[in-house]
Amino acid sequence: MQISITVEGMFGLNWPRWKALIDAAEQAGFYGLYCSDHFVFANGPDTPSLEVYTALTYLADHSKRLNIGTMVSPLSFRDPVMMARQAMAINDLSEGRMVLGLGAGWNEREHNMFGYPLDDIKARMDRLEEGLKVITQVTQSETPVTFEGQYYQLHEAMLLPHPSHKLRLLIGGSGKPRNLLLTARYADVWNVQGVTPAEVHERNALLDDLLVKEGRQPSDVKRTMTRSIVCWRDDAELAKVANAYRRIAQIPLPSDNAEFARVVKENFGAITGTPDQIIPEFKAYEEAGIEEITLQYLPVDGLELLEAIAGGVLPHFQ
Repeated sequence: MQISITVEGMFGLNWPRWKALIDAAEQAGFYGLYCSDHFVFANGPDTPSLEVYTALTYLADHSKRLNIGTMVSPLSFRDPVMMARQAMAINDLSEGRMVLGLGAGWNEREHNMFGYPLDDIKARMDRLEEGLKVITQVTQSETPVTFEGQYYQLHEAMLLPHPSHKLRLLIGGSGKPRNLLLTARYADVWNVQGVTPAEVHERNALLDDLLVKEGRQPSDVKRTMTRSIVCWRDDAELAKVANAYRRIAQIPLPSDNAEFARVVKENFGAITGTPDQIIPEFKAYEEAGIEEITLQYLPVDGLELLEAIAGGVLPHFQ
């Protein structure tokens, strides 16, 4: 199983922190480095964040082997054609390492703040499906595309130059039926959150069946998962990681380090523990069919957690 990092940009990501994370992830040997696409945190307070496609352009040009991408970009405030054009360019710049992660949108606060309509769940999913059709056509067609939809319209449209590398599409979600159906039709990568190994196994089987019905092979879609993590090798490292979380916490965190780990597990859904405790949980997900786990990196203003994962967990999955 491959081990990657996904950064939550709205927790205070700025250029010095992003550059440091890129260098550390590349040198440590992580498989990928991804970034969320948000303006602000759902409940405040507001902190710096980077525009994700600008950040990924820098990442593409300042790394050699990291897979890169959005985790994920919402069609609720992104135009699919412009997003496809940006992602195609980053993919070619990185020689095929870009993954365009797509979602329906959920953060009500940032939509209200900037005047983007979020709509109800059905409308969001309808827009996502239509956007996927548009992105698939404009990134793969070698002839002009015409498309008449409810949300998007194209008239003899073509994006040039034609890409040198196929742009991989990722669909993120919890694995509900419509999410899985869209994954089977359009995605190269599926990313799931908030599920147990048993639920992963069950939803993988459903996805396999849907892929066959769509005329594809189960191996056509890579299975990935995102989870938060708190990892430490000794008490001193736990103290460093706990202090890193306290610097960015949106909720009060206990001063006692052991109690801190319990609270983060409950509130962030994090996998917590020493490498000996974490590795069996990772192995269970691997046995359930997860091929890549993207670890949600919340304390973006430091490298304490990244160093703990790199030193204690990463060597067991290389």
